[in-house]
Amino acid sequence: MSHIPADLKYSKEHEWVRVEGGRAYVGITHFAQDELGDIVFVELPDVGTEVRANETFGTVESVKTVSDLFAPVSGTVVEVNEKLADSPELMNSSPYDEGWMIVIEMSDTTELDALLDADGYESFISQ
Repeated sequence: MSHIPADLKYSKEHEWVRVEGGRAYVGITHFAQDELGDIVFVELPDVGTEVRANETFGTVESVKTVSDLFAPVSGTVVEVNEKLADSPELMNSSPYDEGWMIVIEMSDTTELDALLDADGYESFISQ
């Protein structure tokens, strides 16, 4: 079983959220990058884009497939990981650190309650 950081929240679409104040750092989980295989391209929204929980905000392309990315919370994109444009493989090698995708200034922090904790996510992916 892959390591699932205990301090993060998780969506059933395999995104993780690290909350820092009113901001949510968002990335894809180790499980997701493992399922996708080698990531070759990621399409992310521009800073200033409004995103809504459970709606798509971009795509990730691997050697196997193209997958939609779903926002785990609603709000405004305030930062985009520019490194991913040239090095999308960071999502494979460092999904919880250097491979983060976007930062959302959350408009409704209660949406975090709908996400899974590490134990819940581990149960979800082992079904």
